Amino acid sequence: MKDKLKKLFTNVWNVPNVLTMIRLLLVPVFVVLFFTDHRKLALVVFLLASFTDFLDGYLARKWNQITDFGKLFDPLADKLMVLTALVCQGIAGVIPWAAIFIVAAKELLMVLGGAFMLRKGVVVYSNMAGKTAMVFFIASLILSFFHEEFLTWGWSIPLDSIVLWMTVGMSLQAMVIYGCDALQQIKKGKKTAA
Repeated sequence: MKDKLKKLFTNVWNVPNVLTMIRLLLVPVFVVLFFTDHRKLALVVFLLASFTDFLDGYLARKWNQITDFGKLFDPLADKLMVLTALVCQGIAGVIPWAAIFIVAAKELLMVLGGAFMLRKGVVVYSNMAGKTAMVFFIASLILSFFHEEFLTWGWSIPLDSIVLWMTVGMSLQAMVIYGCDALQQIKKGKKTAA
């Protein structure tokens, strides 16, 4: 376990990982701006954080700087920013708490599952279903900043709400895929040990 943690924090200081760290630091900035009635600036911070998510993955692949740190902390930074934005919009009365609780429970299960897999010596990385759900979460959160405008324009169900609930479904589907992949990896490990 100690060797795995040492490997996790090897070669941390590269541009993609620094972008991930910046994204983590933007979370409290977003919260402060959101609750000091600078919501459009909070949206800009959210967009910047979302762009760093795209950029760090692109650069890591382009420059061959993919690290275990990035594989683990990049999705963690994404989840933290998305959950923070969801909760802020929930407090503001824009996003229903049912959606927030479902997503938070799903993320808690994912973190616990990831920790369990790490103890088994397996790092669970993001897959296409999870990445797709994250893109839709970002889209629904961006749209949520225009929730009042959708209502003003006469939408009975605002576009942000429609996209949000679609995304909740996609996110749950991604969790099932992660769970199936994790079970397969555990089974492979048992066969190898036998």
